[in-house]
Amino acid sequence: MTAVAMMDRLDGQLLRPGDDGYDQARTVWNARIDRRPRLIAGCATARDVVTAIRAARELDLEIGVRCGGHGIGGLAVPDGGLMIDLTRMGRVRVDPVRRRALVQGGALLGALDRAAQRYGLATTAGNVSHTGVGGLTLGGGMGWLARQYGLACDNVVSFEVVTADGDVVAASPSENPELFWALRGGGGNFGVVTRFDFRLHEIGTRALSADFSFPLEQAAAVLRGWRDLNVTAPRQATFTAGFGAERSVRAGFVWVGDPDQGRRLLPALRALGRPAAEHVTELSYLDLQSRDDTPQGHAGRRYWKGHYLHTLPDAAIDALVAARDTDRPLPAVSLQAYGGAIAAVPGEDTAFSHRETMFEYVTATGWTDPGEDDERVAAVRRSAAAIEPFAGGLYVNVVNDEGPSALRRAYSPGQLARLTAVKNAYDPGNIFHLNHNIRPSAPTP
Repeated sequence: MTAVAMMDRLDGQLLRPGDDGYDQARTVWNARIDRRPRLIAGCATARDVVTAIRAARELDLEIGVRCGGHGIGGLAVPDGGLMIDLTRMGRVRVDPVRRRALVQGGALLGALDRAAQRYGLATTAGNVSHTGVGGLTLGGGMGWLARQYGLACDNVVSFEVVTADGDVVAASPSENPELFWALRGGGGNFGVVTRFDFRLHEIGTRALSADFSFPLEQAAAVLRGWRDLNVTAPRQATFTAGFGAERSVRAGFVWVGDPDQGRRLLPALRALGRPAAEHVTELSYLDLQSRDDTPQGHAGRRYWKGHYLHTLPDAAIDALVAARDTDRPLPAVSLQAYGGAIAAVPGEDTAFSHRETMFEYVTATGWTDPGEDDERVAAVRRSAAAIEPFAGGLYVNVVNDEGPSALRRAYSPGQLARLTAVKNAYDPGNIFHLNHNIRPSAPTP
């Protein structure tokens, strides 16, 4: 029986245009994406993924891989192609004694957090609970625990991967070590990950969030002081700052651990200026991990740009503030601190680059009216351009429409060359190219 014929015998479900559930399955977090796959393989097992890959190759269809569907460019949804939908593979199993989590490739961050927090455990995960574990981790994986325990990719012990040939292989320090290296930061270029084995950490269940709002005229002085405090901040603290729609600046931190210890940082934050408002909240770790969930789910139109800032000089702060001094509608801007355990991992240990980053900058907007698309996109681009002269790289998970230059910003030349070698070994035909694509050096027909 051919792989194509086997598609109707998936353990999961095969969807075609017009089937019940087809439109829901092709809908992703960014409502600007409206593509129609020829087939959607709702995979329930690694065997289903093997079948789907082989069928796509027989039919000469592009392959997209969907987990949480949060990729801003909607690359999971191939127009006229075959979408491998992993959402049925969402189980998480925690071993509290060994402090390990076995996570299927379609699991969401919230499922991982909930399963681990039953035992006061967690691993680094992103800040929105309906994000997919797979996409976040394969690109690196920043989160509130990263300064303490490293990025999500730093905490993977092993992967189960279905390759372009339809083989199911393990990747770990002892099995296929170059593939293991590439999967930790190299994105979805090398196969479909159907299982992650994560290292967990004992963190308890409590957190503290501190956010101070200052008038815009104080912004430059506040951000300089906030930047300087970050230099000596404990690893439990992740410093955050940003601008919203109002004429003000926010500065604060998130603390994971004993909230009373985190409160010791509050006087220094208050002293940065004359706060117009402050929000200091003790909350559970699970509430922290879901507080930024988008209430509208997958109904909003979205656009963002990002930069890595290896330093934040006074001139960069001045540029940030000057960009807000306008009457035009402005997108949100956020700064989040790196350092700590992220920087402690040697750069050559994983494919993730720019471990020397001090802050990640993201400017983003969301809206519902398609008639606003051009205006909204232009505003984000202007916002990102203001800080670009000070940028030193790019997080691959926020790559949007930057084009081929994005990979040169996301990876060092040495890492990009090594990633290309792994691509040559595991996907020489570039079957997995609907991603932030690392092209093989000599693709086969």
